[in-house]
Amino acid sequence: MNKIVKFGEEVKDYSIPVLNEREIRAAAGMLFLLMLISILVVILKGDFTLLKYAVTIFLTDIVIRVFVNPKFAPTLIIGRLIVRNQTPEYVGAPQKKFAWIIGFVMAVTMYILLVLVNSYSPVTGLICFVCLIFLFFESAFGICLGCKFYPLFFKGKVQYCPGEVCEIKDRHEIQKTSVSQLLIVLAFLGWIVLSVVVFKDFYAEKPFDLFGLETPAQTK
Repeated sequence: MNKIVKFGEEVKDYSIPVLNEREIRAAAGMLFLLMLISILVVILKGDFTLLKYAVTIFLTDIVIRVFVNPKFAPTLIIGRLIVRNQTPEYVGAPQKKFAWIIGFVMAVTMYILLVLVNSYSPVTGLICFVCLIFLFFESAFGICLGCKFYPLFFKGKVQYCPGEVCEIKDRHEIQKTSVSQLLIVLAFLGWIVLSVVVFKDFYAEKPFDLFGLETPAQTK
């Protein structure tokens, strides 16, 4: 039974149970895509059906992760298959469990309010937004936002963080950002704002059918 219900895996040369960050990021990417599409359907069509399924899937997956074993969570299994040819990047299991408990609380709240009660409110909207942010940072940047809160509740040093961010070290030259690079980013943001102001009406015009493939009824 202990081999089934456990959190993290024992790996040689690692003093605590660890998980593979690469498959975690892959799973986060899949869940992010599912949640994003579901939320867009709600925004564009007012249809909550897909979002209810997405919340159910998310809750089921995270229950297995936290209370059974991450290696049996469906999205992590799929993630493992996707990244199976990549070298594992081991991360400490304790901080991941804490982060996923936060996800579990949000998923349960969403399931109760949206699925069981069949309601929507600023609370459900805020939780959806936070979930998207958490999943996006994990999948795109390998940054576990939930893990950042772990040291606030547990004493002791956090071990084996993605990209070795737990360790104090000097940045490599290729990691350093110059003043000119920061100015480029600011100029880029300024260009985006300027584009919105100057080209707002121009971009709002509906494109015409270049090859005339649509029927007159479809263009109306």
